[in-house]
Amino acid sequence: MSEFSDDIYTEPSDVDVDTLANLGPLAPMAGVWEGARGLDIKPKKDGPRKQAYVERIELQPIDPVTNGPQLFYGLRYVILITKPDQVKTYHEQVGYWLWEPATGTVIQTLAIPRGQIAMASGTAAPDAKTFELVAYRESETYGIRSNPFLEYGFKTVEYRIKVTINDDGSWGYEEDTVMLIRGKEDEPFHHIDRNLLHKVAEPTPNPMAR
Repeated sequence: MSEFSDDIYTEPSDVDVDTLANLGPLAPMAGVWEGARGLDIKPKKDGPRKQAYVERIELQPIDPVTNGPQLFYGLRYVILITKPDQVKTYHEQVGYWLWEPATGTVIQTLAIPRGQIAMASGTAAPDAKTFELVAYRESETYGIRSNPFLEYGFKTVEYRIKVTINDDGSWGYEEDTVMLIRGKEDEPFHHIDRNLLHKVAEPTPNPMAR
């Protein structure tokens, strides 16, 4: 039996256009943030290697989004990461953080210029200070897709991110990207990234709310 109504077209009539007031657990993340003490544990031929990184992430509210009766409030984001004292981009990522009030679902979509995309989900209370999202390669909904080379050499089978909102207004995350590396498939590699972010600018209200 489906969890959804047979009416897949009728949009909700009580949509609040002020996204910043309806982001649930994502509300404290809106704005522009920087983190100077990121840690990346990545795979190399001779084994895991640690790399420090500096991060800037911008999360700006988008107008409410409906899929028929389904309603999302969200943040568009872009992440730019460099190594300390370097200009060259170390990592870049774009996507959306979405909140579905009706179900308490949090979604993160992500795309990186290595030819890889993913969509992770979890549930949380509207005032949650910590929540975790996960995506699995085999999932038909919240899944992972990679280009043929990454699938051949560094097959990503799971992606997990845990977010923690701190009392001082900062927030942090820890990501665990589980990969099966060619020639070492019996030893899943946990590619870990973590950082603590501090706000440097307030968000800009979404277009409908201005």
